[in-house]
Amino acid sequence: MRLHPSVSLSRGVSQNHDKTSSARERLQAQRAKEKSRTRRIRQAIVAGSVVAVLAVAGGIAVWVSSGGGSGSVADNEIVLPKQASDGDKPAIPVGAAKARSTLVVWEDFRCPACQQFETGFRPVIHELEDSGQLRTEYHLATLIDGNAGGKGSLTAANAALCAQDAAKFRDFHDVLYSHQPPEQQDRFSDKKYLIQLAGKVQGLVTPRFTKCVNDGTYNGFVKKSHAAFTEAGFRGTPTVLLNGKDLADEKNGQVTPAHLKQMVQEANKGKQPGTS
Repeated sequence: MRLHPSVSLSRGVSQNHDKTSSARERLQAQRAKEKSRTRRIRQAIVAGSVVAVLAVAGGIAVWVSSGGGSGSVADNEIVLPKQASDGDKPAIPVGAAKARSTLVVWEDFRCPACQQFETGFRPVIHELEDSGQLRTEYHLATLIDGNAGGKGSLTAANAALCAQDAAKFRDFHDVLYSHQPPEQQDRFSDKKYLIQLAGKVQGLVTPRFTKCVNDGTYNGFVKKSHAAFTEAGFRGTPTVLLNGKDLADEKNGQVTPAHLKQMVQEANKGKQPGTS
């Protein structure tokens, strides 16, 4: 808007000046409103909306970030990692194949809530897996890539599947969560960094593993898994189900590692543990 340049003190010009000042103020207010709205939208996209709470050890609350992502899957070749389950909901199994209880975990390696869940529940999950009481199925999603931008969720998931080929998925999975960057940073998109982290798992870094990471061998598998997450209508990550029951709906959403162990033991009571 072009404003009148006159500085005359006459009554008529003064009225025009008042009108111009009023128009300017309205314009400034509108611009401020639009700027605030844009900022709120940007913050919502980056942070995700909070939709559920899951308690972990020590009273730490795990906030489940909302889903979203691109919602589309590229027409890439889908290569199946060793021992991975195929079908509509591809997954990586950890633990005894014939364990009486199954824990289904939908996760994103860039998701802070997933990192909190893993930190709190990991010791109990490992104990139950190693004793043959629990089989865990990991489904990989790429929500943060879609919400905050970047490719770290996809690249880290592919690297974890490359580790599965070397029978070291669980070890590298835990390393990734132990070194998770802040959500707004996309460091996991750096394949050299992922290979550097893989060095913390004895015997994992080989020419085959390095090529698998650099080539994105399992990107199609990850995208199919994320599509399954979206189509299933889950509320966010982590989504954790024990024997088909969503833990976010158990104990008023306040399930702890001790509760999880008790629930598995009760479900397995009188049954023989599974063996590898």
